[in-house]
Amino acid sequence: MELSKGESSHPHALALNTGRNCLEYILRCRGYRKVYIPYFTCGVVLEPFQKLGVGYEYYHIDQQLEIGDVITLKSDEALLYTNYFGLKQSYVEKLAKQYGKQLIVDNTQAFYAKPIKGIDSFNTCRKFFGVPDGAYLYTDAKAGFEIEQDVSYDRMSFLLKRLDLGAEAGYADFREQSERLVGQPIKQMSNLTASMMQSIDYQAIAQRRRENYEYLNKHLAATNQLQLPFADDAVPMVYPYLTDDKNLKQRLISEKIFVATYWPNVLEWCKQEDWEYELTQRTVFIPIDQRYGIEDMKRIIEVINS
Repeated sequence: MELSKGESSHPHALALNTGRNCLEYILRCRGYRKVYIPYFTCGVVLEPFQKLGVGYEYYHIDQQLEIGDVITLKSDEALLYTNYFGLKQSYVEKLAKQYGKQLIVDNTQAFYAKPIKGIDSFNTCRKFFGVPDGAYLYTDAKAGFEIEQDVSYDRMSFLLKRLDLGAEAGYADFREQSERLVGQPIKQMSNLTASMMQSIDYQAIAQRRRENYEYLNKHLAATNQLQLPFADDAVPMVYPYLTDDKNLKQRLISEKIFVATYWPNVLEWCKQEDWEYELTQRTVFIPIDQRYGIEDMKRIIEVINS
């Protein structure tokens, strides 16, 4: 493969195979007895807790996606907070001052977020880029166990099919290979993924994502019931659009505009009257990534306004 040899996007991080394994690394090294986790999070976050037998307790977030409960940590407890959609970095910095080293930051939706010294944080590569796996962990905790290197060549089929046959042709493979990441041991990032990550133009991608987000926000902010500040240095994952239009998600999908659901497990964890339940049900997560430009954003807006 003709891959350019660029700089690592996170040269000072520990490069591992998955985001959930970054969390497992933290839990194993820190020895926490219990961790507070948000109701509004991906179901796979529970995997390392269940594997290690670490206790956890859910907490609610408010309409600014900030902690809605009073949480006082004991010395053997930690708080896990998700940097939602790459838009909550300033709040993460406030939490870091409040909870110090007992804060764990889930940056899986915020690949470009800057690490905070002394704070454990991790991201994931495949939510932002066309790679099969990979994640970066920031921690000063030293592992007392061996970490072998991962191999990724057999997880590439969904990327190759998408390129050759189209997105729909690769989707089944994507689902299958996502399932294969379940239960994987902690490993170092594969040579393949590391090489692909070093060939990416990160600045150009950040600019494209920001341009798309800003264009959508300019035209949709007036009708978006989720009002989140957009910092100058934020690089968002999606544009979260909270609406009463119950048919919008299906209308977009019928026009071959893919909108993911973050996260269906929340509907099982929460009551219907909970804000997180409403957030999952009514928010349409509009793609703004580097594959698309302003003309694509115009088309999305046309479908929404139809």
